[in-house]
Amino acid sequence: MNQDRPDTLANAPLGRESAYPERYDPSLLFPIARAANRAPLGLVDTALPFIGEDEWWAFELSWLDPRGKPVVAVARFRLPADSPRLIESKSWKLYLNSFNQTNFADRQAVVEHLERDLGAAAGAPVTVELFGVDDASLAPQPMPGECLDELEVDIDRYTPAPELLICDGTEVVEETLHSHLLKSNCPVTGQPDWGSVLIAYKGPRVDRAALLRYVISYRQHQDFHEHCVEHIFVDLMARCRPQELLVMARYVRRGGLDINPWRATPGWTSELPVRLLRQ
Repeated sequence: MNQDRPDTLANAPLGRESAYPERYDPSLLFPIARAANRAPLGLVDTALPFIGEDEWWAFELSWLDPRGKPVVAVARFRLPADSPRLIESKSWKLYLNSFNQTNFADRQAVVEHLERDLGAAAGAPVTVELFGVDDASLAPQPMPGECLDELEVDIDRYTPAPELLICDGTEVVEETLHSHLLKSNCPVTGQPDWGSVLIAYKGPRVDRAALLRYVISYRQHQDFHEHCVEHIFVDLMARCRPQELLVMARYVRRGGLDINPWRATPGWTSELPVRLLRQ
C-alpha cells in the first residue's frame, strides 16, 4: 500500500486512467491522512470532539471459488472515524476488482483479506460484512425524522456558510431532521457527489429554514464525503452548542461504492438507517 504518501493526492488513481487489475493486489489501496483536512476546522486527531464511522457499501464484489466458479456478494465496511487515514475511493474500487479473477477458499477467507488489507491502509481495525445480493436486510428504508426540503427558502450561497445557522438559545428540544438536497463535489475530479444528510440533536432549537440554507451551501464545495460531514458537525456545535448531536450523510453510489460517514457526540447509541432508495 502507498503509505509512504498518505497525505497527498498527487499520485492517487483518482482522476487518472487506470488499468483494471487481473489478480489480487492490496498495494492498490491509497491511504490519505485525515489530519490535513481536519486542521482548517480546528480538529486534532488526538482530541476529536466526536465518535463515528465511515460506512462503505460495495455492490461490485466478486471472486472465484476453489473450482473457479464466480461468487458475488454485497459488502459493508465500517472504518472508524479516529483512524489516522481514510482510503481514496478509486483505489478502493481497483483493489476490490483485483479479487475478480482470484480464487479464495470460502467467504471467510475473503473477509479476512479485506479486514487485514483495509485495516493496514487505514491504520485501524476495519469491520467487514458480506451479504447475498438478494438479502432482505438490504431493502431501502426512509430517512427518519422530518424532511426540510419543501420549505420555501431563497438561496444565494453555494459554499459552506456557517453564519447562516440560527439557533434559539432559550428552548431545549430533541428532534431529527433531514434533507436530500446535499451536494458537494469531488476535490480531484470535480464530479458531483449527491447525498442525503440527517441531523439529530438535543439542544437549542435550530431554525429549519436556516439549516436548509446551510445544507444547500455545500453545493459547490469541493471535499471528501467524510470531511463534509465533519465540517457540518463542527459548524453546528460552534453555532448552536447542542448537548447531543449526530450528523450522518448517505451519499449516492459511484462506481459501485457508496460512502456514508456519521459523526456524533460521545455516547451516541441510537440506531442508524441502513440504506436509502436512491442508493
